[in-house]
Amino acid sequence: MIRRSRRIPCRTSHITAIPPHHNPNFRNPRNALSLKTVATSVTTRAEPAIGTKTAAPARPSLLADYATLFKPRVSLMVLITAAGGFYLGSLRSGISPFNIGALQALIGIAIVTIGSSVLNQALERRTDTLMRRTATRPMAAGRIGLAHGLVLGFAAIFLGSLYLAHETNVLTGTLTLLTAVSYVAIYTPLKRVTTINTFIGAFPGALPPLIGWTAARGIIEWPGVALFAILFVWQFPHFMAIGWMYREDYARAGIKLTATQIPAKGAAQMAVAQALFYAVLMIPVALWPVALGTTGFIYAAVATILSIYYLGYTLRFARILRDPVSEISRIYARDLLRASVIFLPLLLIAMMLDAKGRLLF
Repeated sequence: MIRRSRRIPCRTSHITAIPPHHNPNFRNPRNALSLKTVATSVTTRAEPAIGTKTAAPARPSLLADYATLFKPRVSLMVLITAAGGFYLGSLRSGISPFNIGALQALIGIAIVTIGSSVLNQALERRTDTLMRRTATRPMAAGRIGLAHGLVLGFAAIFLGSLYLAHETNVLTGTLTLLTAVSYVAIYTPLKRVTTINTFIGAFPGALPPLIGWTAARGIIEWPGVALFAILFVWQFPHFMAIGWMYREDYARAGIKLTATQIPAKGAAQMAVAQALFYAVLMIPVALWPVALGTTGFIYAAVATILSIYYLGYTLRFARILRDPVSEISRIYARDLLRASVIFLPLLLIAMMLDAKGRLLF
């Protein structure tokens, strides 16, 4: 009698396993590693299971897009410096800085600042698409149209300036309008033409505290000019740090900055020279309000310490000369940027706390 062999069902997968001694890659660790890598890559690229849905990125709301257009951090810095100017101007006039005029001035300045930011992004919508940090902005991404942005920006600048002229004085409204025009119509286009744009852009960037002063006093005076000078000088180490942090992005978009010049070694030398020059200049400029009788000797001591602190971080920024293209150079630039953002509000607070004049409530 012939017995039939009993077949045992195979529980292995449909892929036939090759015995190790018949596998040509078995004794070659390099080939075995490559096979493992291929297997892993195939696994990670597997199609999603049937019935599952991949979540699409959520589209930002119109309110969120407006918040991006309005550049809240930049606008906040403008309002802080303008408020400092209004506060000091009010004390010089012998009136309380805590009045309805302060609120009216800040509202008008905020509206014009918002309009300037919107028009800036309208002009740079194509350039923004070339930079990682700005590619998702609403106008660059096409979520807000050009006509929408232009109407919003022009309306904000015109209405804000008109409001300031009516509620404060004509000089303040005119200065604010000139600030917006020079920022949008002169500084923004020059960014793609010449590195001098940084110097030109420092003028509208330094006007907010002077505007705050004229909103309280109605005239341009030397203490207001001193506030303008402090902000003007402060911007250069601040700008050099930002430019160096994002130099690749700016170069990709064709924006002309000191940091984007070629070769990198020469760009680093020019950026460091400018940052150090203005950081040293900050020491006497920060003390100018003392000479004008706007503040006292407590402010003088604090301003000296803060200015030396700012200079110290600028000297640290000079280390980018060792290896301009390394990642550590961006760390030095980032640290200087943080120091600049800390320095300015502390200086203004010290100036306001030690300001000469009657503080009335």
